[in-house]
Amino acid sequence: MTNSKDFLDKLVDVVIDRPLGSRHSEKYPNHIYPVNYGYVPNTISGDNEELDCYILGIFEPLETFRGKCIAIIHRTNDNDDKLMIALSSNEVPENIFDKHIELDKYSDDYARLSKIAIEIATKIKEKI
Repeated sequence: MTNSKDFLDKLVDVVIDRPLGSRHSEKYPNHIYPVNYGYVPNTISGDNEELDCYILGIFEPLETFRGKCIAIIHRTNDNDDKLMIALSSNEVPENIFDKHIELDKYSDDYARLSKIAIEIATKIKEKI
């Protein structure tokens, strides 16, 4: 299994499989992705799939992205970490880690997790 902490503060190449505005077709068919969501190729996460990523601060659908891992969402109800990727750490609001704690607290609620990710993305957009 890939250690998600190895990606923190490093540049990461991400393949986007759920672009901004797309629908989550399986578990949550009414959920529309408010940010680009993808994975790091050739990794294995706790769910035996590639390591998942939220792309923050980019407000158009993407196919691929290279950015810096600025935070890790560790879900308490399973072992499936999520990376939060942005253009650079200079564009990250200072209180992002408060949101990381909140994400951890509500990690079993998929809709809430996505809502918090878009709040962080919006703060990044306001800062740049």
